[in-house]
Amino acid sequence: MIVNSLDKMEKIVSSNSNLSWVGWDIADRKKSDSARTSPSGVRVNNEWFLQKIYKVDRNGWDIPNKYKV
Repeated sequence: MIVNSLDKMEKIVSSNSNLSWVGWDIADRKKSDSARTSPSGVRVNNEWFLQKIYKVDRNGWDIPNKYKV
């Protein structure tokens, strides 16, 4: 799903606890112990997460359909 409105993207992020802003991009983080050894693992506030970044481009953000508002 392409989201090309900042207002709509802000609503999606605020209604999904696993989404957060990283600059203009969206981070989808899921807590996981396996993240310690994963290439997509990140440590945030002393906890490990698997992270997927959805980068903004000229069309907006291309995010999974499960994040509909």
